[in-house]
Amino acid sequence: MKQHITVVGILNIIMGALGILGAIVIITVFLGSAILSGDQEAFPILVIVGTVIAGFLVIISAPSIIGGVGLLRMKEWARIVVLVVSFLNLLNIPFGTALGIYSIWVLLSSESIELFNQERTKT
Repeated sequence: MKQHITVVGILNIIMGALGILGAIVIITVFLGSAILSGDQEAFPILVIVGTVIAGFLVIISAPSIIGGVGLLRMKEWARIVVLVVSFLNLLNIPFGTALGIYSIWVLLSSESIELFNQERTKT
């Protein structure tokens, strides 16, 4: 089960990184459009909309990365963070749903709970 926990951690880091990459692409597209349009009225609107969307993506992607790193270090708090993220990922069809189901299955198994309890008593 430890291998499954590692895989869940890595996959969550990858999903979070893809979200951050998406935020970078969105801010680049919106800022580029604002600059290329040359329209003084459109510029602030495009900048604000791009920043809000990119910021939202960063906010929802950060817990995946933080939780994934914590899982790789076998931290109990990371298990809870990734479980919350996994339930939210169920709405992200199709890849988030698959990752969410897999993560929930791994992190709610009795073997995983026992592993995290053992790690907690070691420290």
